[in-house]
Order: sequence, then C-alpha cells, then structure tokens
Amino acid sequence: MLALWARGGGVGETALVSLAPEFAQRVLREPLSRRAVREVGYLLLAGPLTVFGLVYAVASLAVGAALAVTALGIPLISWAVPGVRWFGSLRRRATNGLLGDDIPPPDPFRPPPGFLARVSAGLRDRTGWRTIGFLLLAVPLAFAGLYVVLVTWVWGLVAFTYPVAAAFGDGPPELFGWVITGGGSVFALWLIGLALLLVAPWAVHAFLLLDRQLVRSLLGGGPGAAERIRDLERSRAYAIEDVAATLRRIERDLHDGVQARMVALAMNLTMLNETLGPNTSDESRRMLTAALGHAKDGIAELRHMVGGIHPPALDAGLATALDTLAARSPIPVTVHGELPERPTEAIETIAYFSVAELLTNVTRHSGADHATVALAESDGKLVVTVTDNGHGGAGAGGSGTGLRGLTERVGTVDGRLAVDSPTGGPTVITVELPLHT
Repeated sequence: MLALWARGGGVGETALVSLAPEFAQRVLREPLSRRAVREVGYLLLAGPLTVFGLVYAVASLAVGAALAVTALGIPLISWAVPGVRWFGSLRRRATNGLLGDDIPPPDPFRPPPGFLARVSAGLRDRTGWRTIGFLLLAVPLAFAGLYVVLVTWVWGLVAFTYPVAAAFGDGPPELFGWVITGGGSVFALWLIGLALLLVAPWAVHAFLLLDRQLVRSLLGGGPGAAERIRDLERSRAYAIEDVAATLRRIERDLHDGVQARMVALAMNLTMLNETLGPNTSDESRRMLTAALGHAKDGIAELRHMVGGIHPPALDAGLATALDTLAARSPIPVTVHGELPERPTEAIETIAYFSVAELLTNVTRHSGADHATVALAESDGKLVVTVTDNGHGGAGAGGSGTGLRGLTERVGTVDGRLAVDSPTGGPTVITVELPLHT
C-alpha cells in the first residue's frame, strides 16, 4: 500500500486495493453461508405453500360463486376470505424466520356476534382480500424464484461437479445431452459452474428483495405498524415511570408535610395534657385524651398509607427493602442474592409489593413455618423467587390469594409470574420482571 501511494496512487486506489481481499473472501464464503442456505430454503418452501394457498382461495371462491344463487354461497365466501389469512400468516412467519425480517402481523379477525354480522364482516375483511391478491401475485413470483435457483444453484452445481462425473463415467462425457469433448471444454465448463455458484447467493438475494417487499406490503400490519408498536412501548414505559415518580412525590409530601404536622399536633396535645391544672374538669381531660388518641391513630394510619405508596426502605435498594420486609414477617424469612445492576424505580416498587403480597399469602394460607426470598438477574431480567414449606395447592387462578392480581400487576411491564405448588408443598413462586421499563 505504501508503494502504491509513493507511485502516485490516490486515496481511492489505496482503499480499493485494501478492500479487494475482504470482498474476495466474502464472495468465496457466501455460497456456504447460513444466509444463502436459508434463502434457498425459503424459496423451496414458498413455492408449494403459495400454490396450495391459491388453490384453496380459488376453489373456495369458485364454489361460493357457483352456490351464490342458494343460501350457502355468500356465507361460504364470507368464511373463505378470512380463512385465507392462515396461508398469509405462514408466509409472513417464513419471511421473518428464514429471512430475518420483522414484519408485524395484521389485526386479527374479530367478527361481531350474530350470523348476518359475521357474514358481513367476512365479506369486508380487507386482510383476507389482500392475502388473496398476494397469492395471485406470488405464484408466478414463486416459480420465477425456483427458476433462479435452477439456473444458478442447480446448473452451477452440475457444471462444477461435471469433471468428476466425467472422469468416472463410461463413454464420451455428456451434459444435458450435449457431448463435451476435449480437456479445455471440460475445464471451461467447470469455470462456468464455479462462476454460477459464486453468483447464485447474490442472485437469489436480489430476487428476494421483491418478494420481501410484496410480503411486507400485502401481508404485514400496514405501513408504520412496527413504529407504532415501538411508540406505544415507549409511551407505556414513560407512563409507568411517571406514575412511579408521582407516587414518590406524594409519599414525600405526606411524609415531610402532613405526617410532620400530625406528629407536632400529638406532641402539643401530650404537653397540654401534662400541664393541666388540678382544677381541670374530668370531661376536659377525657376529651383531650381522646384527641391525643385520635392523633396517634392518625399518625399510624398515615405511616401505613405512606408505606403502601412507596416504602422508604426502597431508597436503599431492593435487597435492603426486602430484608426490612422479612424482619416484619410473623414467620422466619430468609433473603439472599444480590443484583449487579439496580432496576428502575417502577420495577423495584412492583417487585417489592409482589414479595409483600406473596409473604402475606404464605402467612395466611400456606401453613408454612419458614419462607425464602431469592434475588437474581438472568438474561437481563430481574428474577424474584419466593419459596415456602407449606402444604401447597396454590394457584394463580385461585380466589382469596391475590395471585391473579399479582399476575396482572407484573403483566403491565411484560413480566411473568409462575406458580409451582403441588399438593403437600413446597410452593415456589417466581416473578420475572425486566430490569428497565
């Protein structure tokens, strides 16, 4: 490269020379790459699948049209149009799975109740009609794709291996009925086969650009569906974090404002009670004692409410908060495990209250005399496991245990709750949450 530069070669020439070996290696590796194998497999799968789908659509519509003069024709068509969605779903899944696309599915077919409403919805199913249009366009495209595979991969492989077949064959070597004579012709044919094999993956990949665009346009969830899904996910994460921040602010206002005033009021009432003279009536003393009792009860209820909004122990982290929760449990609870990365505030709050609810269930329903809370991080997710040695038999669908409510709570952040509670115990309940909303 330095020599080229010294001889007057420009920057473009130097870059071209440096990139040439890398490009040549990629060209040589591409026929054996996973992408090339998947794309050929996709074309071999797409052809029969598209033909079957078109046969179903044409046959169903033809029978429905033939019976249109009867009471069966129109309902049959209204059933066939949404039914063709299944073939479109298979093609879309094949495109996503084999070609690595991310085409979102269309809205599901949800007909309203009633026979006539169901028939009307089926006839007006846009996704079904779009799938039929796709099948009409995709059948000739599928045969064209198979022809590309035949010309490049099949003929290239035959020509590339022809010298070996000719060397071990009897008589003059032939290829598709043509007699190949002379070593130079055989070598030229081998070079043609090599060239076809090197070009084959690029030719198939270029051809599939049209197929993928057709699948995205007619079988996908419409333009911008993926972007709208991502926007909704971002909006949900913002809403969850905003709610957590709002609750945190309310908790601080109650703790630093209302609760402080209630404590000051109780102290003033206590001081007033201690400074009452001997001439104070019993009725006044009784009313003052009652007011002091109400103030103390109000402070206790306020502290309980503040803890229900945002436990102060969470300020030191989830593990510390769970240790505090375990210390207040009527039965012995062991907490172990640590997190290398602290989750967001909303996730910590959901995890804390989930464990609090589960430990309450253990105390009230399980008959256990010991429980364990384990914290861990797995594949970028927070995993909290609560285990008890009770009699078992808990279920997420059971009444009175709150597990259904917990399932819905963790589901708001795409979390998961798993219950393993055979009769006789032990009960193992796992809560899996993302580290970040």
